[in-house]
Amino acid sequence: MLHSARAKHGMVTAPHHLAAQTGRDILKSGGSAIDAAIGVAATLAVVYPHMTGIGGDGFWLIRRPDGQVTAIDACGRAARAAEVELYRGRDAIPWRGGLAANTVAGTVSGWQAAHHIGGRQPIARLLDDAIHYAEDGVIATESLAGLAARHAGDLRHIPGFATLFLPDGAPIATGEVLRNTALANTLRRLAAAGLSDFYTGSLAADIARDLHTAGSPVDVNALAAHTATVGTPLSVQLGCGRFYNTRPPTQGAASLLILALAERWGVRGADTAEDLHKWVEATKRAFLYRDATIADPAIMTSDPQDLLQDPSALDAIAAAFDPDRATPWPRPSHGGDTTWFGVVDAQGWAVSAIQSLYFEFGSGVTLPNTGIVWQNRGASFDLSNHGLRRLAPGRKPFHTLNPALAELRDGSIMTYGTMGGEGQPQTQAAIVARAVIAGMSLQHAITAPRWLLGRTWGEATTTLKLEDRFPGDIVDALRTMGHDVEILPGFADAMGHAGAIRRYGDGTLEGACDPRSDGTVAAW
Repeated sequence: MLHSARAKHGMVTAPHHLAAQTGRDILKSGGSAIDAAIGVAATLAVVYPHMTGIGGDGFWLIRRPDGQVTAIDACGRAARAAEVELYRGRDAIPWRGGLAANTVAGTVSGWQAAHHIGGRQPIARLLDDAIHYAEDGVIATESLAGLAARHAGDLRHIPGFATLFLPDGAPIATGEVLRNTALANTLRRLAAAGLSDFYTGSLAADIARDLHTAGSPVDVNALAAHTATVGTPLSVQLGCGRFYNTRPPTQGAASLLILALAERWGVRGADTAEDLHKWVEATKRAFLYRDATIADPAIMTSDPQDLLQDPSALDAIAAAFDPDRATPWPRPSHGGDTTWFGVVDAQGWAVSAIQSLYFEFGSGVTLPNTGIVWQNRGASFDLSNHGLRRLAPGRKPFHTLNPALAELRDGSIMTYGTMGGEGQPQTQAAIVARAVIAGMSLQHAITAPRWLLGRTWGEATTTLKLEDRFPGDIVDALRTMGHDVEILPGFADAMGHAGAIRRYGDGTLEGACDPRSDGTVAAW
């Protein structure tokens, strides 16, 4: 039997145990779920630098005790100088290096916006652990060491990368101590001057100088122009509850559309070939919709909320379904890596948050005077003169990031999510399928074998991937239906690092963390 963690005062789930413990300690000291989430986010930026950092973007869902759900978009825009002409002679924006670091990092602005909504403790307190781990050092996990070794050849010559991640010329090894004293000093400056210093203060000037030296088009004007936006999330009403996700430029609409289509096809869980076929077919249709419509909301011609609240439109998409045959695939797919984390407190505040550098180590650009690893999210822009996702100054890039939250029919609320590019909507669906529809415990739902259509973190193929813990008869049946099945190891990193917390009507908290990650649930 797989047992979920249970508590009554507060709970945190995060993909690194030190970050989860930071959040728990903040809750115990009287902080709110938002305070704890900022602490988790800051600690992750230090202890999981291959996945996330203050040089990346972030998105938040926050549910207040009165039931109001708010979304924070902390996505940075392309710099003014990030024009197609900058990449003359290239077919695409490079994935690494200064030219890949062409958008502002929005993560810190997301912390600031969240703190304004429901923070109780000073920012300096919330950054304490992160500062300590950056200065004193953190033990490198297998995840960090393995990815440093995998990408050392590509990133060795990217400005600043080798100094931090290739000590003595070799990739940092599992068990070695990683110190980033420059980042510790940066976090101290934010604690003293306030988070806005990242965009408009002396810290911003130092960041801009280092970016210029690395060949990035992001300058002080781009940093100063950035703000996070706060608004209403997307949502869809289903028989088992109301589900929330983030608006464009994220793929949150696809995550909700998968749930709506699968419900219309009568899914009962996710552990039969029939149900897996339905989830995969729903994913295909949701991704086709996403790729045809989702981009910077400033240039979109439709609002996905209109689709999600129109039963007849959803019925029309669901009508094109063959219960016995797979729709031909692949379609273009999107990679990326991320950290998702969730916090719920005793007062009923709930946070679902996600932040990322995009690729492992982002652009690879590591700023020497601030210790910041800068994202490469803007490398996903298109250099052609047409298309929704073409590069233009001031434009937001498309994001696979999307945190999830649900208000369920039994009166509970659930905050949940995962890292993993295109796998994020599918792993969210797996959690709903098992924990909500089939009634499994959260830990059972997250530990159970998962599926993944397409390419995501660490994977290059667009097959339907199944962990080898699925029974052979299910695999055979899916292949008979026409799915191009590929078998992965039993607890594959490619399936994402998921987590979830559920708060029941009596205040009881249930939580789970992915055994595929370095994380844990911390509670009191």
